[in-house]
Amino acid sequence: ETALGRISRKSPVGAFRHFNKSGISLTGGWINAIIPILIVPYYSVIGGWVVKYLFEYLRFNRTAVAADGFFTSFITNPVSAELWFVVFALCSLGVVFAGVRRGIEAVSKVMMPILVCLAIVIAIFSMTRPGAAGGIKYFLVPDFANFSWMTVVAAMGQMFYSLSIAMGILITFGSYMHEDLDIEKSTYQVAAFDTGIAILSGLMIIPAVFTFSGGDKNALQAGPSLMFISIPKIFAEMAGGNIIGILFFVLVFFAALTSSIALLETGISTFEDELGWSRRKCVALMTVIMLVLGSVNSLGFSSLDFVKIFGMDILDFFDFLTNSVMMPIAAMATCILILHRVGTKAVEDEIKKSSSFIGKGLYNFCIRFLAPLFILVILVSSILNVLGVISM
Repeated sequence: ETALGRISRKSPVGAFRHFNKSGISLTGGWINAIIPILIVPYYSVIGGWVVKYLFEYLRFNRTAVAADGFFTSFITNPVSAELWFVVFALCSLGVVFAGVRRGIEAVSKVMMPILVCLAIVIAIFSMTRPGAAGGIKYFLVPDFANFSWMTVVAAMGQMFYSLSIAMGILITFGSYMHEDLDIEKSTYQVAAFDTGIAILSGLMIIPAVFTFSGGDKNALQAGPSLMFISIPKIFAEMAGGNIIGILFFVLVFFAALTSSIALLETGISTFEDELGWSRRKCVALMTVIMLVLGSVNSLGFSSLDFVKIFGMDILDFFDFLTNSVMMPIAAMATCILILHRVGTKAVEDEIKKSSSFIGKGLYNFCIRFLAPLFILVILVSSILNVLGVISM
């Protein structure tokens, strides 16, 4: 994807059009472009939750935040939830409005080192609590009694989101890359950094939950329950928990903001290429889309909580649509584009401009056989799961 962006010097739609004027490949370009435009509004709603919690910890309100029903009462309050969503959205929009170099690069150079340092500090603190060894063992030692094929499918689906695959981001950022930058090295760095942060996240959260829950595995609930209910209860019981809570939610805020910026930049770049508008106008258009769709997602827990799609609330539906349906389709379209329009050799030649491309053999095997197979598995399994045919 990065190579496609650097060859074409375009955002997803323009990149696909560069290689193929019509057909499924061009459709895939639009899907790649629409995905981040649909993700960033609901992502910003969750970002707003993070800002709200950070604000409360800065006010040293750790006991109130940990109280039963705090999270539910917050997200079901349309005024409060909407306010904090808008705060996070404006933070993200302010950075992308400043441009790639003055905004995105400048902010990332500051936030990324701080994010890593905070993650290491909190992970060390968590792992050195009495009783943390049980949590570390639970996290790192496989329990095959809980393993299933759907565990692998879920992990592959998460990989799309975590590595920003098939959502236009890598194509867009690739279009900004100089030809002397090593694409292969950059790709390996992204994978290594992503994996490292994922492991650090586990070491931050799981040992602490084990310590303060007395080894109760049920405390490790998935999704928002873990982040916004279980962890605040731990910070409420922990000596110095308010300071740790501030550090933790600063870290999460930085992580959420960098992801939001990447999603926004992809949408704005697409509008610039396809509409021929100035960056300022494209940011304004993205602002309207973000606020409208974000408000719909935010109100899905309050004023619009009666809206259910396949049994899901609005935010969960958008997450399912983008992550489990559109991303696999976009990824398959990318494979088709490379195999039948661009050619693997053109991609190889682009990468070799700045790299020896030692992973060429693996790349060719994956793009021809492995990727299409597993993309199809993810798509079919996710849809069957929603329809209740199989269980995750």
